[in-house]
Amino acid sequence: MRCFKPGQVFVLLLMLLGSQTLSAQSAYEFSSELELGAIFTSGNTEDENIKFKGTVSALRDAWEHSLSLDGFRSSKENELAAQRIYTVASSNYSFRADHFVQARLAHEDDRFSGFDSQSDLSVSYGQLLLRNRTSMTLDYTVGAGIRTSRAPEDDFNESILRFSTNYSWNLSENAQFRQTFSIESGDTSSISRSETSLQSDIMENLSMKFSIKVKHQSEVPVFREKTDTETSITLLLRL
Repeated sequence: MRCFKPGQVFVLLLMLLGSQTLSAQSAYEFSSELELGAIFTSGNTEDENIKFKGTVSALRDAWEHSLSLDGFRSSKENELAAQRIYTVASSNYSFRADHFVQARLAHEDDRFSGFDSQSDLSVSYGQLLLRNRTSMTLDYTVGAGIRTSRAPEDDFNESILRFSTNYSWNLSENAQFRQTFSIESGDTSSISRSETSLQSDIMENLSMKFSIKVKHQSEVPVFREKTDTETSITLLLRL
């Protein structure tokens, strides 16, 4: 598996966010976010930790398309200690008020998970809730699909049932709480993901975000942990 460098991260994010310029030439309404956090130390200890995420969304009539790239890289004494890239592409079609169908494709490359990569494709029904609340939103999806897991010694496919929720609460004009949760239950293993975040505006398009992510997989390769956690403080730029 190929190692990515900080410069390559920015190139990928610029390519991801650059599609926003097409909005002036199309009927789509585009929005994008760039999230970045980094810690570098030198001297007695040489450490490098980079956390990044880029998201582009396009809205047109009943359609909403989204692409996100979420990654983390850590090195110690110039030796790679952790590396993960999680890419998700989705398309939602609203066929009725507050009701939609979602097609979703995800791919994760986690260098130290014991898998070369894991990908899943699913189709789900979704519903928007709490639309009458001015400060809160809630939606859920439920559906089915297939997951492909690639490991050094064995590759396998399995059918999955997928459920997800997304809750957002505007605590004030400048602060937002958000909770997301998903579970993909398969014949061989189940994967659950949770992210809890608190976001506070610094400027009109710039915010500070504190988040805690938890991923749990019921069956993992030998000598690998089932649960991974990630706590971060990042700057979020809305474009």
